Amino acid sequence: MKKASLLFLSILFSKAEAQESQNIRTDKMNIIKTNVTAYTFRNINLSYERVINQWFSLNIGFGTMPEGKVPFINAFLKDEDEKRFQNLRVKATQFTVEPRFYLGKGYGKGFYLAPYYRYSNVSSNTFDFYYDYNGPNGITYPIPIKGQGSTNGNSGGLMAGVQFFLTRSRNLVLDFWIAGAHYGSGKGDFTMTSDYVLTPDMQAQLKREIEKLDIPFVKYTVETNANGARIKIDGPWAGFRSGLSLGYRF
Repeated sequence: MKKASLLFLSILFSKAEAQESQNIRTDKMNIIKTNVTAYTFRNINLSYERVINQWFSLNIGFGTMPEGKVPFINAFLKDEDEKRFQNLRVKATQFTVEPRFYLGKGYGKGFYLAPYYRYSNVSSNTFDFYYDYNGPNGITYPIPIKGQGSTNGNSGGLMAGVQFFLTRSRNLVLDFWIAGAHYGSGKGDFTMTSDYVLTPDMQAQLKREIEKLDIPFVKYTVETNANGARIKIDGPWAGFRSGLSLGYRF
């Protein structure tokens, strides 16, 4: 009798699971979301996920950061260096293609692994920079310079996350990006222009001053000339992803 009861409950459970899967399969295979934690960094973003089958979906995201101060600039520049970039403003855009592989019930629900590709662009306004030129006569001259430029990055990575359906109608979605990281290459070009004609000694000191900034995660080379300097970015491009998205399923 006990075995028969267990068998009966098992059949009911299996039917309930099948019914739930069937309901998920037949409608509401589209999800629009926004990462609410990204707004801390002025990142206005939207993503669209299309569920293909039980274990696979495709998520495409776009984000843009309007022109403004560099978020947490003091985390990677010394105080004295940060003061040189008082009016520096940047804006950024990013585009992400993210296939998702669901390992649980699926159909857009549960734990997933997501390899992804990301394109990023960061550009600046025309900002002021200065350095102190130590002349041969022992006098220090502040040399003002105008800078402007942009850089692009292409990278690939892997993210782990979990997605929940929050309401009975399964319309409201919570997508928790547990952790993700990407790595690739970036290329960029920034020009620094001075109203002064720079002597070879001035150029040499300017080159040293820019190289001393030692910005992390960015590899760059500096070329100087009589009009200023050119900064070329050509090297690693890395990033980390984590966040919380809210969405609507239809």
